[in-house]
Amino acid sequence: MPAIALLPDHLINQIAAGEVVERPASALKEMLENSLDAGADDIQVQLQQGGIQLIRVSDNGGGIPVAELPLALARHATSKIRQLEDLEQVGTLGFRGEGLASIASVSRLSLTSRAVGADHAWKVEAQGGELSQPEPAALSAGTVVEVHDLYYNTPARRKFLKTEATEYGHCEDTFKRMALAWPQVAFTLSHNGRISWRLPRQSSHQRIAAILGEHFLEDGLSVAAENGMLQLSGLVGSPTQSRAGRDAQYFFVNGRFIRDKLVSHALREAYRDVLHHERHPVYALFFQLPPELVDVNVHPQKSEVKFRDSSAVYRLLKSTVQQILAGTVAGSGHPVTEPGFTPMPPVMTASPAPTAGNGWAAAPRYEQARMPLGVAEAVPNYFAALKPLDDLPQAPPALPAATDAPPLGYALAQLQGIYVLAQNEHGLIVVDMHAAHERILYEKLKSALDQHSVVSQPLLIPASFHATSLEMATASQQSEALSRLGFELAPVSPTHLALRAVPVALQQADSIALARDVLKDLAEVGSSDVLTARRNELLATMACHGAVRANRHLTVPEMNALLREMEATERSGQCNHGRPTWFQLTLADLDKLFLRGQ
Repeated sequence: MPAIALLPDHLINQIAAGEVVERPASALKEMLENSLDAGADDIQVQLQQGGIQLIRVSDNGGGIPVAELPLALARHATSKIRQLEDLEQVGTLGFRGEGLASIASVSRLSLTSRAVGADHAWKVEAQGGELSQPEPAALSAGTVVEVHDLYYNTPARRKFLKTEATEYGHCEDTFKRMALAWPQVAFTLSHNGRISWRLPRQSSHQRIAAILGEHFLEDGLSVAAENGMLQLSGLVGSPTQSRAGRDAQYFFVNGRFIRDKLVSHALREAYRDVLHHERHPVYALFFQLPPELVDVNVHPQKSEVKFRDSSAVYRLLKSTVQQILAGTVAGSGHPVTEPGFTPMPPVMTASPAPTAGNGWAAAPRYEQARMPLGVAEAVPNYFAALKPLDDLPQAPPALPAATDAPPLGYALAQLQGIYVLAQNEHGLIVVDMHAAHERILYEKLKSALDQHSVVSQPLLIPASFHATSLEMATASQQSEALSRLGFELAPVSPTHLALRAVPVALQQADSIALARDVLKDLAEVGSSDVLTARRNELLATMACHGAVRANRHLTVPEMNALLREMEATERSGQCNHGRPTWFQLTLADLDKLFLRGQ
């Protein structure tokens, strides 16, 4: 084995470059951080060939004195920390003192800067580890860093770079992250001589709209919360704005973009009840806390951090976003207290059945005693609106004016036994009745379980079924958990169980199939502590069994009652699996379909 020897500084820098400068976007990130730390409020970025041939960053920051220019390209030289205490409360983006040195070791770099109060600018160049002497240069203010031919002297590493389009895409992502976190700074990005982005100084919401689109700003949900010294602000997307990938997830800690497992898990859990498992939420969140409460020195690229009190951060993120998502209902992005009506108890008395001679079907369309949906009838005048007119027996009933309709409107009809069609002020509403009813039951079950008030409905005739050994054991061991969920199961033989009571909200479900699924979940959970953690999954299964099925004929009052319950139920825009429960077709959409006005 060769003898141990010290590595030359140039090789040390090239090794460090492998960690710090993974690709052109990594170099761009280091350069942008330096400009922001210098107090710049106008930064211009020019790229050629995706940043492989040229990365040029110019700013109007404070500049670097001529005596410090060589140190700016030296390894482990920085103006941002002096002692260990400084490292424990880093308040700047860059601080490691190796960014520019690492970039200079694998490129042809020039640094031109004019310090505040200096007569003119000065320029130094680095190539192949050799640094030139400072020379006078022309520059009105600030600093310009040019990086040419990245990895020209390490061809093996250059082979790992992707196509020009791919590398530019990574650079653009880095640019957008920086611009999103610093709306008070003007940013410009050009590629191969063409301007791609020109962002003036603007407000945070204006910058979010510019980066993520006006639709995200209009449909997104505002976040503003704090807990002691922890502050959270920004926007989260509604579940309908979810995407197939994580490309629109922006989380910043003290202005620094990070990807953190704790943060990702907290936000994913916050969306669990309303997001399909294959979709990912959209958000732009800004987290502020004292620098001493977060360690930003745990990753060479500073893309990960470590919180001193990670549990407090987790709770704040999860609970805040959960509450915001829970405060929205179908048909409105506002809290459930705002729609302007109060749900009434179910109307259980039957109206007189119309006769066949008055132009209406002889079936008792208005009979509410047969309604097993478990939803409240909220608008008493539905019956009046649908009542046959004596003087016009053949005319269909008139709906209330669309301009006076609630958010989800008034029911028109049922389509193929699956969808409810309704009319509101904006046009046509299409509702997936099973998905909507499933969400309503789910939220009722959660609320009842939280209040320890799940009401059981004794069965007139107990349902007996053959049970496996595991089901028999689970029924015995988890009797208390079953009782809290509204079930009463008792053995009637060594191989049979009798179901004697079910939750009243699910009395119309297939009771035996429901009991088997609950026993299966309890057997997999194994203990009541874990049951508490997984109870929502179990309640979702129960709600799915209890929800109205496809091809179930609904009367118009039943359909209207379902719409009103949706408007008063948290998270009712999505079913328990994250699928949308309703969809709006505006009059403009319909006009386009029929080419009206064209």
